[in-house]
Amino acid sequence: MRLAVLDVGSNSAHLQVVDARTSEAPLPVFRLKAPTLLAESVTPDGALTPDAVERLVSAVARTVEASRRHAVADLIPLATATIRDATNNAEIRRRVREATGVELRSLSGEDEARVTFLAVRRYLGAHPGQLLLLDIGGMSMEFAAGAGENPDVAVSLPLGAGPLTRQLLPHHPAGPGAVAAVRDHVHAAVRPIAAQLTRLPRPDRVVGTSKTFKQLVRVAGDGRRLTRHRLRRWVPRLARMSVQERAKLPGVAASRARQLLAGAVTAATAMELLDVPALEVCPWALREGLLLRRITELSV
Repeated sequence: MRLAVLDVGSNSAHLQVVDARTSEAPLPVFRLKAPTLLAESVTPDGALTPDAVERLVSAVARTVEASRRHAVADLIPLATATIRDATNNAEIRRRVREATGVELRSLSGEDEARVTFLAVRRYLGAHPGQLLLLDIGGMSMEFAAGAGENPDVAVSLPLGAGPLTRQLLPHHPAGPGAVAAVRDHVHAAVRPIAAQLTRLPRPDRVVGTSKTFKQLVRVAGDGRRLTRHRLRRWVPRLARMSVQERAKLPGVAASRARQLLAGAVTAATAMELLDVPALEVCPWALREGLLLRRITELSV
């Protein structure tokens, strides 16, 4: 059966088409990313601007049409935190429904953490042991931990690279005071979660996922491994760079270069609080988890 997930997020509407196979990993068929660029288009009252809504509707229409050209039998349309938490989300969903016939759905942040955790465990194989997951998105950060496919702890915090950049890092290059403000904000938010996670068995593997970690490991990592020590050394270097200079770094998309510093500070601070000296970056995340969960539902 041909399935697809449409992940509508702060930077793009990302369509991933696969052929479902119940006993094996989904077989990739087609991908398409259409830009939405929503992170810098949120008004003070939490609404997406009219221009941002137009970009979003256009991006969804383009990806939905592509899914139909590829004969997708089951489309999973997901609106992530940027749209889910927008104060005009009802209008956004109505506009998308009228333009494309697709009803955008949303998961809670905790459910997103659980679905991503499932994807990472499946990617790592049969016996990864106790797993700790960190996921920094455009609007939120998720944590999940456990030894099975369903985590014992799943938490979502409003620590996305987008709002942290918009609220605390307005200028680039960024001064030491602005970087310290991000660090203090993240520290205060993550500290209670760290206390909760330290009551669990120490993880056998720590994994980071999402575009933020993928970019950070390209800039400051070694293969798929990212150490806290190297990441902390890169934070002041990133702070001294302009957005244009960051966009020239390996693996950094121009649309995400402005948010890279906030992502780096958030990752380094969380790793320090959780006593994580290093983590591995997994290419599977929320989209793969949604597909895997849907395949399981269809096979029952």
